[in-house]
Amino acid sequence: MAISMKLRAGSDGSIKALISHPSENGLRKVNGVPVPALFIKDIKVTVNGKVVVDGEWGGGMAKDPYLNIKIKGMKAGDKVAVNVKDSSGDTGSSEATAA
Repeated sequence: MAISMKLRAGSDGSIKALISHPSENGLRKVNGVPVPALFIKDIKVTVNGKVVVDGEWGGGMAKDPYLNIKIKGMKAGDKVAVNVKDSSGDTGSSEATAA
């Protein structure tokens, strides 16, 4: 299942992404049965094809995580892309143009 997200990019360098993901840390139980871990594992942010953030997240991330970063030197018209991969191998990506 693809991971969906909403992405906004501003000419002031702001990049905001709301990632729709259930995120389970593997410690919760339902009727005594552990719920398997499922979380965003890798995230990559690019501006005009250049990687500006390349990170690893873990089971401590909340459901539907929100990314809010500011990149120096961005301007209107720059192409921003956010790519994520979760612990089950599902991926998602979104692109936006800085306004």
